[in-house]
Amino acid sequence: MEDSRHPFLEGLSKHRGVAPAVVVIFGASGDLTARKLVPAIYNLSVDNLLPNEFHLIGFGRKSIPDEAFRASMEDAIKQHSRRTLRGEIWQRVRAEMSYTSSDYADLKGYEELAKKIDALEASFGRPLQRIFYISTPPNVFEPIIECLGKSRLAKTNHGTQTASKVIIEKPFGRDLKSAQRLNRVINQVFDESQVFRIDHYLGKETVQDLLVQRFANAIFEPIWNHNYVECVQITVAEKLGVGSRGGYYDGSGALRDMIQNHTMQLVALTAMEAPKSLDPESIRDEKVKVIQAIQPLKLGVDQSDVVRARYASGLIDGKEVAAYLDEEGIPKDSFTETYAALRLKIDNARWKNVPFYIRSGKRMARRTSEIAIRFKRPPVNLFSEGGRFNVTDNTMVIQIQPNEGITLVMNSKIPGLETRMQPVKMHFRYATTFGSNTPEAYERLILDAMIGDGTLFIRGDETEASWKLIDPVLQHWEATKCDGLELYPSGSWGPKSSDAMLNEKGHEWRHSG
Repeated sequence: MEDSRHPFLEGLSKHRGVAPAVVVIFGASGDLTARKLVPAIYNLSVDNLLPNEFHLIGFGRKSIPDEAFRASMEDAIKQHSRRTLRGEIWQRVRAEMSYTSSDYADLKGYEELAKKIDALEASFGRPLQRIFYISTPPNVFEPIIECLGKSRLAKTNHGTQTASKVIIEKPFGRDLKSAQRLNRVINQVFDESQVFRIDHYLGKETVQDLLVQRFANAIFEPIWNHNYVECVQITVAEKLGVGSRGGYYDGSGALRDMIQNHTMQLVALTAMEAPKSLDPESIRDEKVKVIQAIQPLKLGVDQSDVVRARYASGLIDGKEVAAYLDEEGIPKDSFTETYAALRLKIDNARWKNVPFYIRSGKRMARRTSEIAIRFKRPPVNLFSEGGRFNVTDNTMVIQIQPNEGITLVMNSKIPGLETRMQPVKMHFRYATTFGSNTPEAYERLILDAMIGDGTLFIRGDETEASWKLIDPVLQHWEATKCDGLELYPSGSWGPKSSDAMLNEKGHEWRHSG
């Protein structure tokens, strides 16, 4: 019988077949390379998941000698890797690291890069797949892609092991128009099968486990619909403020920075229909369909589906912190939001009349990312009379960070002669069951890109569908400036209007006040 399994489930045996590769990181002197990308590549080497013929090239504007680049990456691994540096493995990795400098729009730099890759192929005695990781500010995405095309570095022999691939970090556009333009530029150089738009949330274990929980457990799949679900809440909250990123953040805001990408991905995976198979395109087809099924958001004063606010001063961990307008690099006339909450209505049979509430904010009461599925109460409840019993709604909470796991909230009788009840929680924690040293998201994503598995990456039409939903909100805010922009104290769970939006339907946030 033909083996129909997909790399999504096949495990390490499939991954060990990674084709020989050269990885070029654009923006190699940046923070992401040091904190995440090179430590991820080092850990893949520890797990023996890199091909024997492998080379890493850092590419950036800053001129850095090869040896200095290697030394800085060694320090990065010591500081940021989940594993300690092992000398013999690191020596193999560092021997296959080099650096090249050029302006991102200078074609000559890419021609020199092509010569370097040609020399590597000659030394290895075989062709290499070329993986271009774009980890730069978004204003140079297009010049990099265009130069990759003009220099013929972007081989289009897709479907073969030596096909080039491009990995693109967020933000993928800042509105629908710019996202469409970027897609056009990419598709002039690469086939869509060669493009890997990365969202590191999709590499997190709990996010990947969401599909398993939904479709591999008979106790969940039959009730994952409007007959049994009262509402869905997705929260991505941070305790930190904008810090030194004030200038960048003020041009972005919570809606662009977190909701359009990370949070919408969580919505898609939570709400999508069962795909026909674990084939990447089947999964991504269903994600696109459910995003396209979200109704346009109601804007304005009465029963708006959108709330925005920014943080005022307040207490975080007992310490006074500044208001957003007092942060470094923030103009006094800014109308950028640091908190946004949306009420989504999905127009399909599964989710009829089930609101999806999503929110993201900075300077919140605590750091958490979670999906909460609140179930309806039984149609006949023996324990509902006159508020005598302490009955709560059954809720399934999928905790993405910081403590990955799943919690089920149920009602239970308190031991004793009198019938009294209280909510109880059943906890599953990844660290407890599987150990705490699980692979980082970037390890999984880089490896999947190398083997050509696009399951955990965002397709072009998916990002455009998300922008089509968000664009009218951004345009409305641009027109109204500070009108409707509220304040919330740092260290709280957001503005009162966010609570009021849920109260309209008789709901409340899991964490509020």
